Amino acid sequence: MTFSFLQVALICFIYLGVLFAIAFATERGWIPNKIVFHPVTYIFSLGIFASAWSFYGVIDLAQNYGYGALAYYLGTGALFLFAPIALKPLIELARRFQINSTADLLTFRYHSHSVGGIITLCMLMAMIPLLVLQIQAVADTIHILTRNNGSSLDGPSSGFGTREILALVYCIVIAGFAMLFGSNREHHKGLITAMAFESLVKMTGLCAVGIFSLITIFGGLDGLDQWLLENPDQLENLYQPTKETSSHTLLLVFVATAVAMPHIFHMTVVENPVKHATQTVTWAFPLFLLVMALPVFPILWAGIELDTRIPAQYFPLAVPIAAGSSTFTIISFVAGLSAATGAMIAIALALATMVLNHWILPATPLQTKREIYGQLIWMRRILIAVVILVGFMFYRLLGSHFNLTDLALTAFIATLQFLPGVIAVAHWSRGNGKGLLAGLFVGMLTWMVGLMIPLVMGLKQTQFTTLGVTFDLGINHWNNITLWSLGLNTLTFVVVSLITKQSDAERYSAELCSEDELSHPIRLILDIRSPDDIANRLALRIGESTARTEVSRALKNLGLNPNESRPYALRRLRDEVEANLSGLMGIAMASEIMDKQIPFKMPETEGETDINLIESRLSQFRDHLTGLAAELNNLRLYHRRTLEELPLSVCSVGQDMEILMWNGAMEALTGIESTSVTGSRLEEALDPWGDLLTRFALSHSPHFYKQEIELAGRQHWINLHKASIPSSLANKVDGQVILLEDVTELVLLEQELVHSERLASIGRLAAGVAHEIGNPVTGIACLAQNMKYETDDPEILDTAQQILSQTDRVSRIVHSLVSFSHAGQQKDEELHAVNLRECAQEAINLLALQIEKKQVCFHNSVDEAIQVVADSQRLIQIFVNLLSNSRDASEPDTNVTIEASQEGRTTTISVTDEGPGIPLEIRDRVLEPFFTTKEPGEGTGLGLAMVYSIVEDHQGTLDIVSPVDLVLQKGTKFVIKLPNSLEVHAVKGNTRRSTAAPKP
Repeated sequence: MTFSFLQVALICFIYLGVLFAIAFATERGWIPNKIVFHPVTYIFSLGIFASAWSFYGVIDLAQNYGYGALAYYLGTGALFLFAPIALKPLIELARRFQINSTADLLTFRYHSHSVGGIITLCMLMAMIPLLVLQIQAVADTIHILTRNNGSSLDGPSSGFGTREILALVYCIVIAGFAMLFGSNREHHKGLITAMAFESLVKMTGLCAVGIFSLITIFGGLDGLDQWLLENPDQLENLYQPTKETSSHTLLLVFVATAVAMPHIFHMTVVENPVKHATQTVTWAFPLFLLVMALPVFPILWAGIELDTRIPAQYFPLAVPIAAGSSTFTIISFVAGLSAATGAMIAIALALATMVLNHWILPATPLQTKREIYGQLIWMRRILIAVVILVGFMFYRLLGSHFNLTDLALTAFIATLQFLPGVIAVAHWSRGNGKGLLAGLFVGMLTWMVGLMIPLVMGLKQTQFTTLGVTFDLGINHWNNITLWSLGLNTLTFVVVSLITKQSDAERYSAELCSEDELSHPIRLILDIRSPDDIANRLALRIGESTARTEVSRALKNLGLNPNESRPYALRRLRDEVEANLSGLMGIAMASEIMDKQIPFKMPETEGETDINLIESRLSQFRDHLTGLAAELNNLRLYHRRTLEELPLSVCSVGQDMEILMWNGAMEALTGIESTSVTGSRLEEALDPWGDLLTRFALSHSPHFYKQEIELAGRQHWINLHKASIPSSLANKVDGQVILLEDVTELVLLEQELVHSERLASIGRLAAGVAHEIGNPVTGIACLAQNMKYETDDPEILDTAQQILSQTDRVSRIVHSLVSFSHAGQQKDEELHAVNLRECAQEAINLLALQIEKKQVCFHNSVDEAIQVVADSQRLIQIFVNLLSNSRDASEPDTNVTIEASQEGRTTTISVTDEGPGIPLEIRDRVLEPFFTTKEPGEGTGLGLAMVYSIVEDHQGTLDIVSPVDLVLQKGTKFVIKLPNSLEVHAVKGNTRRSTAAPKP
């Protein structure tokens, strides 16, 4: 069975076209997001772990090491099985700080730009053999398919033949795919979906070939069992290699794959679009690996049974060729092509990102006058092409002298050298950058001398003698080289880390990476006041438009206002911008830019704890706390809720006057929400609270009593108390807690008591005045009475009657003052039917006698028929006081109108002026005794209070309408409602008593 080059090329381009179409459809949104972001899609995208070597080379591994080949699946599967411990800290760290590669991770952990550059160099050297493996697998399988007899595989090629040309074209197409769908900044949805599809293809293809081998070659499971009984040496080969040390070393090598291989790390951590998928990964990905492992031995035994001359590493392709099945041959070829394609794309993308972030950007400043996103995309695209081209060049250099297993082991052993540093990221905070670089140098040097140099020289084994000691080198001795390189690496890392000192920045990063950020909750200081300050400073390094875009993106992610000025919010914004820049240009460049343009400063006082940071982190990890940690958190929440629900207003501030807590009662009192004020400076709180609280917090007094403030137009009185919050450090304080007590009602009660005392004094004074005035008034009344009997002159009689009327009024006024001051009730016998118009007119006549006062036009518009049941003298008092106030509030020659109407059981009386009106803020106080807006000596503040008392004694109501004219905002109207007089007359006639009608 043969295939032409044209047929093979057509198969390749059809498959790659399908891959392009899936990625393109995903980017355009034609594939629903519920599929793209489904956990199953993510699990299959991790299948790039199973590269061309896992499809082809693992068969060769099984032939040489028997069940030891399963270490490839068991090692990685075990790592994912314990993902909550091994992988979740790294995934959470990468998501929080936008870590894009292994180099970024180690740079962040060890807080050194040189670490990133060296890690990138070592990773390039380690991954070149794996790139060569993918290219060689594609080139070899194309060569197998296009051979005339398809029975063998030629040796190394020295020229540039058709196989090499097709391999080069394949590399160009893969580079184009990666450049198109993997070079932008955001999560590469198209890339993820395409990688998930290729994993599905290779898994399905390998299983299909395995089933084909089982049924076609052996006739089923029974036939396979019979074949194994007839060939006991095959069963013996499964177990015999596991007794060798190399099988255990294989497990060690493959355990590190998921966290050390850059492309696996990239897809596992960076390209993970599914939050909280860790629990699914723990069982789903090991299940995927199990399915991939099942066909390995049936395919191996089928190839041995068919006795094909094709090497065991290509048995998945050789078995259907030997069996004469073109369908399964194409299936196997496409599955192998898929495995190589996914690995090449992911490797090229991961390496290009690392080179850009840790080599190119630090050495080549961006042009800030241009939009930098496009510059970064084109840089990344060029680097992707360069990485793939370098892989092809090494493929030509090695010339197929080594099989796929040799290349894979060389790459895996190199990436194993990163394992100590990666483990220390989350699990050993004592490790430092010096120890990492020293250990990595020793490990990589051992790998370079023992494996890489012999590989380039085309030697599978050689010896090197120095100082009388002979060392075995080359891939045939990979087992010893692995143990020596990793052992020396780890030992050097530990020893150097223990004998050298960490920097403060490195120690802080170590605590962040160990999920122990709360152990170092320092409230750092920024010398910025707004998001615009951040944008302006960043513009100096990344350009105006890019800086504005990044700050806006961070504000949106955090849900903050563009006018935000709270220190805590600005610290969060600064961290979010740095994380976004890390995703854009790598953590090394991002931290360098942010440290220079927007540096954090340590607080001046020791022990400044970032309570808001602690609260935020505990809220995030609340569901993950167990045991004593969970109990302590519950205790914290209980005390927190106690303070928040306390009916007294409480807030706490740090030493730098940053607000740390603002409870519910404080929100109710101040009208300021906790979310808007927490994290801001105390003086920045809305007036009048900012000034009052700051003045109190900075004072030496532990108490402020009866601080008068104005809220919503009314006066309030506040008592303030404070206490210092002791720090864990000796003779230090972390801040203070302030308690506010609204004593407005108490002060008002005290004022009412004072008023009552003053009224009682006036009552006593009035009683004395009434006694002293009563005698002369009685004498005047007697003289007037005598005048009536001693003359018949009408004018004298009228004068005598007027004198008697006024003396009676004087007596009633004095009596009313005494009754008011003692809060007495009006007696029923003093009520009688009075003509409302006459009372109003008498009041007008009395006011007209005050010629020294400014004159206004009084209009008595009361109907003569309206009568009320009242005390006429006290009713006249009402009119005199209301008209007098209206006159004083009006301009000369303006109008004051008295109106009245009867409706149902109520008589309504109104007095309206054209003055400026009563301000809203004092409207509720004008009826209080002794409250007046007049100058001293011009008013006592008792007039309207007297009116209110008289109206209340008559079981009526008094309302104030101001302003009357809403357009001109002027005029005041006093509205009095009294019971209807007719019904009262009926009651009076039946009971022979003068009683006030009940309120309607």
